[in-house]
Amino acid sequence: MSNKSITYSISELAKEFDITTRSIRFYEDQGLITPERKGQTRVYNRQDRVRLKLTLRGKRLGFTLAEVRKLFDLYDADKSSVTQLHTMLDLIFEKKSALEQQMEDIKVVLMELTSAETRCRAALTDIQDKKKASGS
Repeated sequence: MSNKSITYSISELAKEFDITTRSIRFYEDQGLITPERKGQTRVYNRQDRVRLKLTLRGKRLGFTLAEVRKLFDLYDADKSSVTQLHTMLDLIFEKKSALEQQMEDIKVVLMELTSAETRCRAALTDIQDKKKASGS
């Protein structure tokens, strides 16, 4: 049996990737996968499975579906994938830069929250000390 003849149902893919069939249909609507139709039934091939796997991985890494589609389109246009790899490197650089900025922003917010927490605790202690001193 050749690899090209291996097919999957929507429920098999949903179970394998632990996603809903609705999600798979959404990715199909977005043009990321293109199953064959046999009547009302969708029949997915190995390429659809690989693209679904790459879509989910891309999402996990913070890529938009439009960025994933762009990579697929580049690969389809240039099977040597040189252009795709350059584009992927550019996207990785952008994602890493954005994440590094978010990390810096989070550090600043954490410092501000810690400072606010310290001021609140000091104010509470001050109020409690004043109550004790006044005999309340």
